[in-house]
Amino acid sequence: MFNSILKLIHSKTEFLYENSLFLQNIDKLIFLSIILVFVTSTCMSSDVIGFVALITVFLSFVKILTKPDEKLEIKTFELWLLAYFMTVIISLAGSTLFHLSLKGFFKTFTYMAFYFSMVQYLKNNKDKIPYILGAIGLCVSFEAVVGFLQNFAHVEEISTWQDVSSLNPEEVMTRVYGTLKPYNPNLLGGYFVVGIPSLYALAAICFYDKKYKISFMWLLCALLSSATLFLTGCRGSYMGMMVIMLGIFAVSAKYLWKNYKHIYLSVVGAVAAFATLVLLFVSSLRARVLSIFAMRQDSSNSFRFNVYHSSIDMFKDNWLLGIGVGNQNFREIYGLYMKTGFDALSAYNIFLEIAVESGIFALIAFLGFLVTLVKNAVKFIFKSEDVKNVILVSAGIISVCAVCVHGMVDTVFFRPQIQFVFWTLVAIISNLSDCKMLEC
Repeated sequence: MFNSILKLIHSKTEFLYENSLFLQNIDKLIFLSIILVFVTSTCMSSDVIGFVALITVFLSFVKILTKPDEKLEIKTFELWLLAYFMTVIISLAGSTLFHLSLKGFFKTFTYMAFYFSMVQYLKNNKDKIPYILGAIGLCVSFEAVVGFLQNFAHVEEISTWQDVSSLNPEEVMTRVYGTLKPYNPNLLGGYFVVGIPSLYALAAICFYDKKYKISFMWLLCALLSSATLFLTGCRGSYMGMMVIMLGIFAVSAKYLWKNYKHIYLSVVGAVAAFATLVLLFVSSLRARVLSIFAMRQDSSNSFRFNVYHSSIDMFKDNWLLGIGVGNQNFREIYGLYMKTGFDALSAYNIFLEIAVESGIFALIAFLGFLVTLVKNAVKFIFKSEDVKNVILVSAGIISVCAVCVHGMVDTVFFRPQIQFVFWTLVAIISNLSDCKMLEC
């Protein structure tokens, strides 16, 4: 139905498109705006990043309405995403704090619209995927360099970022936070989790193309970013990094196990041994990792447990439609449920957050989206013989899984720096994996 309407619109705008230099070069403008989204993410506020993303959305909308033969298509897994978005709209309508929830809804709309724009752009510009990943990789590498320098400069904490009450001085970690705003090591850790798979993918693709010098450069960037991730002290990102390494080893086995089994096992063993040695000899990192298992004895863990309990109570009272999307809305209502005197911006778990904000059906839809996406991507990775596409899809799905694991214990998933990279990688998976497609 929509494509029939578009065809009619295109017949009316055909003359305009053929005689407009702006419209004929709109793909180049969309590409530049996409790159600008990633660049501004490194140093600008959320409002500025969102404004640039809306430029991408606007240009994509103009392109759809004016460029001949543009069609709207939807993958089967995107039906779940559409159901999630529709549920968010219903939740907004039923929110008791409509004005606050509306601000959160605009953010969600921006993320969803940006994803839609990325899917439409990449549909006919798949050759630009390595350049987009390259832009992400360079931004992540820039943050890695800044974070590495901050570690040697021993930057001071802007707020209480770790419980030092039971630590010796040598066990206190200098937690780096890069240039991402607001300054927060957990945000930087999450940014590395979503971006590092792209660096390893770029290194693998260049190696496959026998561009060994460029491959080595990307590998160095990936290793530096991986090292700086641990300097953030973000324990959720440590868990995400473990998922990334397991994912890389799993995909590598497809190509190395049969003919290079001994080399493959040697590399896996060496990485495991190196990680063990680092934990044994770097006391600050060891203390940080062990604090994950300290349960209530660590104040950060205890705070999260309190938030989880309060959030579950909030969900029980608002299980159908939720309280309305947005952290400001959450913050207002959380005050009625909090167990201690400490405020919370979110539920510190993305799945619990979705359930609290938009209800049980939004959670089901979002989980359905993730499960179907992972299923389609894994099926493609196993069956496809196109090495480059397998690498790109693998990078995307590894990042998605790592972000979700990190999001089990943190709130930074909803920050624009992570959201725009996340949805870009989902769009790449959507365009490269063999999923069933429906015309709208």
